[in-house]
Amino acid sequence: MNALPASRNAALAARDLAVVWHPCTQMRDHESVPMIPLARGEGAWLYDHDGRRYLDAISSWWTNIFGHANPRIGAAVKRQLDTLEHAIFAGFTHDAALELAEALVRITPPGLERVFYADNGSSAIEVALKMSFHYWRNLGRGEKTRFVALTGSYHGETLGALSVGDVALYRETYAPLLLTPILAPSPDAYEREPGESWEALAERRLVELRAILERHAREVCAVIVEPLVQCAGGMRMYHPRYLAGLRALCDEFEVHFIADEIAVGFGRTGTLFACEQAGVAPDFMCLSKGLTGGFMPLSAVLTTQRVYDAFYAEYSSGKAFLHSHSYTGNPLACAAALATLEIFRTDPVLERNRTLAAHLAAKLAPLADRPHVAEVRQTGMIAAVELVQDKATRTPWPAHERRGLRVYLHGLDHGALLRPLGNVVYFMPPYVITEDEIDFMVGVATQGIERAVAA
Repeated sequence: MNALPASRNAALAARDLAVVWHPCTQMRDHESVPMIPLARGEGAWLYDHDGRRYLDAISSWWTNIFGHANPRIGAAVKRQLDTLEHAIFAGFTHDAALELAEALVRITPPGLERVFYADNGSSAIEVALKMSFHYWRNLGRGEKTRFVALTGSYHGETLGALSVGDVALYRETYAPLLLTPILAPSPDAYEREPGESWEALAERRLVELRAILERHAREVCAVIVEPLVQCAGGMRMYHPRYLAGLRALCDEFEVHFIADEIAVGFGRTGTLFACEQAGVAPDFMCLSKGLTGGFMPLSAVLTTQRVYDAFYAEYSSGKAFLHSHSYTGNPLACAAALATLEIFRTDPVLERNRTLAAHLAAKLAPLADRPHVAEVRQTGMIAAVELVQDKATRTPWPAHERRGLRVYLHGLDHGALLRPLGNVVYFMPPYVITEDEIDFMVGVATQGIERAVAA
């Protein structure tokens, strides 16, 4: 009797687990949690080597906004590959980086006139933090060495980015290596009192931020926030009024406003950039993820001419900004970004997203009545379902029970990539998703939630 052929997935997974160390993973989990080797992607779907497919409900960590193997972005990268794949970006420039910088200045909030490239989101945060500190130093304000961040915040996993985050696991593990931020209470609407509106909570948190700046502004370089949604912190959402008030307070107390739009930029919250919903322009805007449509690693930090001018001096002054990456301004990544921006320019992306977001909201609405769902919340093309042990008291499930992992495993078994943040099941699908695919995604998630909250 002939033996059955070995699964291609199983063979590749075994090879992988013999040599690769994956991110955000306790590798021992893969003794029971499957490793999925991917063969290809198309649109909103990923395909493994055994012929199964998975709806990418999280845009592959929030990057792939126009679908896998998007032909327009792919063609742009291929064209660039035939002319210039990479070159040093110190003392040299090239068409793709120059055109992208011009385009970013055109579409971001007014006043952001200079573009500094880096490789990824965490690196962009490092650039913004260092640039803000160095700006004040160049102005003779060397006492400004600290940053204000929000409770529950996350801005990346390099040391500077971790220093302005408030994820307990990271801070406890790496505490001896990190700066200590000044934490301001988050305007997270989940924390509002009974009968209190999102806007009223934002106003209350602004009063608390004012008190912090009254005490500490002399030593503070900047306040850093993710506009409208604190993503990795549990998809915590808040009212645009907080951003407007933050801008005013930063101006009043002479501190910078750093907007981390790495995850929320490029149409994710309903506008091209989240700051637009408050009508404000930050001093620094950090961009990545959707910038290249999920094709290539690239980030950009946009800042003002005023900041740029503080570094513009004779070489002997020692005021030049000190930061570089080998792949700064990579032509292939810039070409992907330009193609991504062209899709926004030529296609009704934001209009279609509004229709998709409304459909997603309608499909998720019934979950709000489930006994273990504390809240269903949504901002544009980001939606989240908060699972709790007790709805009346909002008592969370014990973390060690890993209820969210049950949702993830159910999703894999039924053709959907769902990757909850703890006990928060969230949705950040590619913009090419269809209404039928949203129905499928929510259906699988609903079944997974039922499985997760079962005794």
